[in-house]
Order: sequence, then structure tokens, then C-alpha cells
Amino acid sequence: MGKGRLEAFSDGVLAIIITIMVLELKAPHGTGLDALGPLMPSFLSYVLSFVYVGIYWNNHHHLLHAAKSVSGAVLWANLHLLFWLSLLPFTTAWMGENHFEALPSAVYGFVLLMAALAYYLLQRLIMSTDGPDSLLKKAVGADWKGKLSPVFYAAGILTSFWQHWLAQALYVFVALMWLVPDRRIERAIKH
Repeated sequence: MGKGRLEAFSDGVLAIIITIMVLELKAPHGTGLDALGPLMPSFLSYVLSFVYVGIYWNNHHHLLHAAKSVSGAVLWANLHLLFWLSLLPFTTAWMGENHFEALPSAVYGFVLLMAALAYYLLQRLIMSTDGPDSLLKKAVGADWKGKLSPVFYAAGILTSFWQHWLAQALYVFVALMWLVPDRRIERAIKH
């Protein structure tokens, strides 16, 4: 299978994930600004998850752009990643509806952790499929963001039972860390 088909399928799934998340947002029952207050947790959860889906979409695009080919193992690893990302609408809604309480925040962090591990597996399988001259392997290098993210997610999961606002801060921090443009793959492709 060509990598274009894999990318198109993944793009479609990510678009559906965002659509489901936005459909979970409810309109206020009033016309004043005070009617928006109770909806803020749901809206903030949506914004954070939208940013995460955007980060995965962007990095997934670069990942596949650097790949030479796609194997059966890569296909399954990609589905594994999409599975965890498909749980974001549920955990986003649960966390927002319950004002970032401990268990919903921990489950949200767990889904983020599993998606990060699934992405790491996908990345490694693409490198393995492409062999010793893997462009992706050269571009990724030490991948400090990829290694630190699961640590922060695990800390967020544990912290959510102690100070759930701190767990949210850790999830936001990781998102901000990934929002800083990472040009490693783009540079490797140009050379």
C-alpha cells in the first residue's frame, strides 16, 4: 500500500475526531456573558484536545512524508495510534462536563500517554521498515520531546488525584512544548 492512502485515511479519521468533539459543545441557555461561565470547562477541554489533534495531524504528516514505504506492521501501528486518538472526544467531554475532576483528568492523561506511546511505536516501525538509511531516523535524532512527553503525562495522571489543576497544567505544558515548530524532518527532507 502506498503511504498516500494511509495518510488520507488518517486525515479522515482525525477530521471525524475533531467533528465529534465540536458537536459535543453545547450552546448556552442564555444570551448574556454569564451564560458562558458554566460552559467554560467544556470549551477549555475542547481547545486543549483540538490543539492535541492538530499536533498529531501535523507530526503525522511529516512522519509519513519522511517515510519511504509502508509495511503491514506500520499499518497496524497507525491504527493503534488512531484508536487512542479516537478516544479523545469521549475523555474531552467527560473531563469538561465534570470540571476537570480527578478521575476524568486521569483518564484523559492516560489516553494522551497511550497516544504518545502509539506514536513512538509508529515512528520506530517506520524507521525499521525504511532500514539503516532511514531519513526519519536521521531527522528524529535524540527526540527529547518524544521521550519527555510520556513522563509528563504519567506525572499528570498521578497528580490528577492530588491537585487536578496541576495535571491540567502538565497537559497544557506538553501541548505548548509541541507547538514550538520542530523542523528536524523538514530539514532532513530538503538535504
